[in-house]
Parts: sequence; C-alpha cells; structure tokens
Amino acid sequence: QVQLVESGGGLVQAGGSLTLSCAASGSATTITDMAWYRQSAGKQRELVARITRGGRTSYADFVKGRFTISRDNAKNTVALQMNSLKPEDTAVYYCKTNRALSSVDYWGQGTQVTVSS
Repeated sequence: QVQLVESGGGLVQAGGSLTLSCAASGSATTITDMAWYRQSAGKQRELVARITRGGRTSYADFVKGRFTISRDNAKNTVALQMNSLKPEDTAVYYCKTNRALSSVDYWGQGTQVTVSS
C-alpha cells in the first residue's frame, strides 16, 4: 500500500503562483510514475502533468509553459509549481502514483486550488 498526502492548495488571484506538494509513504520505494490530476465542478478528472522515476516530464497542453512538475526520489515527494494561474485552473488537484509491476492506482485526498479573477 502507498499513502499520498497533498498540501499547498489555497486561494490565489489570477496571475499568481502556488506550489503543490505530495508526499508518498508506506510501500513507496517501488513507486514509478507520479502525476498530478485535477477535477473541477461538473467535469471529469484530467491529467495535468506526469513525471517518471527518471525525471522525464509531460504536460497537458493547457498548462505547458506555466506549470512545472518535479520529484525527489529520496524523499518520495512530487511537487507542482503553478505560475500564471487562471480562473479556469480552479479545481481539486490530486496526486497519483503506481507501484512497479502493479496495476493499482494510488490517489491522494486532493487539495483545493481556487483562482479568483
């Protein structure tokens, strides 16, 4: 089992910045990719950014150039630096990971990000 705990959400004005953090515990030494998803009211959960254990990153088009994902394998943490925030970035942000040789997805409880115009 892997437990994920997110932090860093909050209220920010448009154009501002926030950094989200996610810490993995439990059987975290075998986790592989780590990712951030988000879900806004009335919409499906969507992928925001993903990072492999080796540090390769990928981003959704709607955050490219504004968000940066990073991880610390020694601490089993992943962060999402969010700049130039827009009201449409308002959502609950979730951290997700998997363990090697397992199809089980592990999710955090989510952290609310609200961007005011």
